Amino acid sequence: MKKKKIEDRFEVLNLVFVIVLSIVTLRLGYITTIKGEEYATQAENKVYKNILVEAQRGEIRDRYGRLLAGNRPSFTVQIYKDQVQNEGFNSVAIKLINILEDNDEKYIDEFPIIVENGEYVFTYDIAIRDWKERNEIPLNYDAEKSFYYLVDKYTKEGEINPQPDADKFELQRMLNEQGYYPPIRVSTWEFSEQVKKREWLYRYRIRDEEITAKETFERLRERFKIDESFTNNEARKILVVRDLLLSTGYLQYQPIKVALDVSKETVAKIEERAIELQGINIEVEPVRYYPNGNLASHILGQIGKISQKEEIEKYIEQNGYSITDMIGKTGIEKTFEDVLQGKKGYKKVQVDAYGRLVRRIETKNPIPGDTVYLTIDIDLQREAERSLREVLQTIQVGGVYESPFGNVTLRNNQRIYRNAKSGAVVALDAKTGEVLAMASYPDYDPNLFATGISASDWRALQPENPNDPIAPKPLFNTATLTSVQPGSTFKMITGLAAIENGLSPYYTIYDKGYIMVGNRSFGCWIWNDRRGTHGATDLFRAIEHSCNYYFYSVSTGYDYSRNKPLPVKMNVDEVLKYARMFGLDSRTGIQIEERPGRVPSPDEKLRVTKASLKARLIREMRNSFEDISPNKNEQEYEKRVNEIVSWTEENPSRGEIIRRLISLKVPESEANRIADLAKYSYFNQADWKTGDTFNLSIGQGQHAYTPLQMANSIATMVNGGYLNKVTVVDRIVSQDKLETQRIERVSEKIDLKDPKNLDYLKQGMLDVTQSGSTRSAFANFPIQTGGKTGTAQRSGRIPTKDEKQYLLSHLASFRVSEKDVLETAEILKKQSTDNRREDYYIRQAIRKLNPSLSNEDIDRFKDTYDNFSWYVSYAPHDDPEIVVAVLLFQGGQGGYAAPIARDVMAQYFGLNKNSDVVQEKLNLSEELQR
Repeated sequence: MKKKKIEDRFEVLNLVFVIVLSIVTLRLGYITTIKGEEYATQAENKVYKNILVEAQRGEIRDRYGRLLAGNRPSFTVQIYKDQVQNEGFNSVAIKLINILEDNDEKYIDEFPIIVENGEYVFTYDIAIRDWKERNEIPLNYDAEKSFYYLVDKYTKEGEINPQPDADKFELQRMLNEQGYYPPIRVSTWEFSEQVKKREWLYRYRIRDEEITAKETFERLRERFKIDESFTNNEARKILVVRDLLLSTGYLQYQPIKVALDVSKETVAKIEERAIELQGINIEVEPVRYYPNGNLASHILGQIGKISQKEEIEKYIEQNGYSITDMIGKTGIEKTFEDVLQGKKGYKKVQVDAYGRLVRRIETKNPIPGDTVYLTIDIDLQREAERSLREVLQTIQVGGVYESPFGNVTLRNNQRIYRNAKSGAVVALDAKTGEVLAMASYPDYDPNLFATGISASDWRALQPENPNDPIAPKPLFNTATLTSVQPGSTFKMITGLAAIENGLSPYYTIYDKGYIMVGNRSFGCWIWNDRRGTHGATDLFRAIEHSCNYYFYSVSTGYDYSRNKPLPVKMNVDEVLKYARMFGLDSRTGIQIEERPGRVPSPDEKLRVTKASLKARLIREMRNSFEDISPNKNEQEYEKRVNEIVSWTEENPSRGEIIRRLISLKVPESEANRIADLAKYSYFNQADWKTGDTFNLSIGQGQHAYTPLQMANSIATMVNGGYLNKVTVVDRIVSQDKLETQRIERVSEKIDLKDPKNLDYLKQGMLDVTQSGSTRSAFANFPIQTGGKTGTAQRSGRIPTKDEKQYLLSHLASFRVSEKDVLETAEILKKQSTDNRREDYYIRQAIRKLNPSLSNEDIDRFKDTYDNFSWYVSYAPHDDPEIVVAVLLFQGGQGGYAAPIARDVMAQYFGLNKNSDVVQEKLNLSEELQR
């Protein structure tokens, strides 16, 4: 019986064994046959990975194929995480950084904690502070207050023109359209740097956003077990490398770039110590190279590392870029990033379960980026830059600018314009809108950015005087980003509006010197200068001699010399309509960054005033109401602010404003302050007056246009009335498919009543160069050209580089003592809810101690701004091919810009070169076309 039970148990076990074996066999067959391919693919994907290989960035060439931006081989220092033992990593990192520093090599340092004035600080906090200081925003303003501070500033300056009821997102969009990008997330009212700081802390699982930089540094030092034998300076070097590794994720087989474009000597040092530097590798990679240095730097732009959140989302998350990739940041490099970047190759490698490299399998070569051909001519560009630079330098010393076509003296009655240190020149093909040359001075060398710019180089490119809004800015493209009053170069628009509405170009208005409007005198420039007049003036003479009196009259449809209406209907709306027709209210279409000016109008003046007042009140009245605040009742707060803004058209008396404010629960003392602000800074300036029309008719007032806009408008005048879409790109050639994409030339015929009226403007501009203000500059020029000078005024005095030092150095003149001023300033600072710069409180202290002083009195020892100089021109007169517009900051007189236009035209027509060189260009062009 017992034996029988044992046998039964064996049979059961055998049966179980057979069943299990059958299941295993069936499952194995299922895996290897039915699902075999799928599982094999999964397994392969687990062990085989692709290491990306950099592609050469696409080249940028001029219209004849000459290189402007290319690539050269360079040595890159990398770390493979999987090849470094964790316990030895700190030693490897410090040894590597020390080698790089000993050889003066730049390395990638994005660790956001530095020591400033002996204190540990986050670079994020420094960025916010510096941004506020550059924009003169009180340091204690939060993101929301800072945002509305800027809205108020740029609205008053005419840079943006919002509706009074615009919300924060609309205001942000308008700022962005004009090229202003406040580093603020309006949806949450946070500074972008605050968000980046939080994300960086979270990477290290630090949730305390109030943690100090020093506490964070010490915590990371402990986390990475950095031995106490290392100093804090050495510990930071280690953390620089640690942070780089962590920023690229956990794929150990992917190398991390530590330094780019290092020297052969550095490579040799690293190779010598290869045993000590486990995991360190040297690769040869292409690096961006600009063979002509500064040439066309503002057109080409610069490259840099991916850093902004928007860049991370676009390039890394959407397009598969690596965190260490270089991308275009400005200019052509940015606009054509998609075609210039190329397609990376890869090295297929096998890695183990820990992500460590086992072996290399195969390699796919990268495909270079496409070649972008520009419309510019290197020789013409070089001449434009040379002439712009040398003319400015000559103006600064009041010298004589020498040329084979006639010397020009650049001083006026021995007055020297020492601040003429920046400017721009634009040369366009009059018929097609192609940019032939475009220069801004000062400029910079984009090679500095090719591998990441150093802190010292970056500082050297900043304005010498950060307090001066028009101080020379090497990184700034004046030609496309600076809008200023066009001065007399606008007068052709006013004249055209008049003759298009029926005024004969031969109708004469007698210049009597000045026109009285109320108690204000509007004088012609010759009257203001020496009590002279132009006498009987028609359109041609008015353009030739730039007669303000004539344009005052035609813009209002009234002949003030005869005290009767003109035989045509004219007003400011007609003038501004033609300004819009000639493209002065829109973008030109150029493919790089552009911040165009806008055409003003009476309605817009009122709207801008109201929008600016609203932004100011939102900032100023946060604590002005007795019963509400924006935090407690935002809807009611905005309703009351809107009610105050609605009084603008009415412009009630000061007493009535105070009464109304008190009814809105504003205390009387606060009501007085707000009433003065609204009445005298906004209400009184809101309505349109005849004087506004006078100013606009001669290119003053609220006009503001870029040199590029002015060049394109002049091209429209002289090419028969075709408004071109400007292009700086000619074609794109694919290196992969060997295909050419040509950029379409777009032009629109503007709706003129009689296009022949443009010939009258050309005749007036021809007279300027033949017998007018630039006749001496073009007396020996062999080609007939037309032109127009312009002088744009800028009021105010130039802020000093050190405002505190300026104030303290003139205390005796202000009749106050330094001891009293400093003590009072300290008291005011403690009482203030704003955290402003020290010079602000010193200024307030001076005024408190001597109430008779105004801000103008205090600033009286500063230099005043000199006038902007404009010159717009075309050639040849009979069949215009080229248009040149020149703007000189504080250049004194419009005629001083004329030699630059002459030099550019001489180069264009081959007057500076022998015929063989010109023929060589033609041959190059024909070869490229084939």
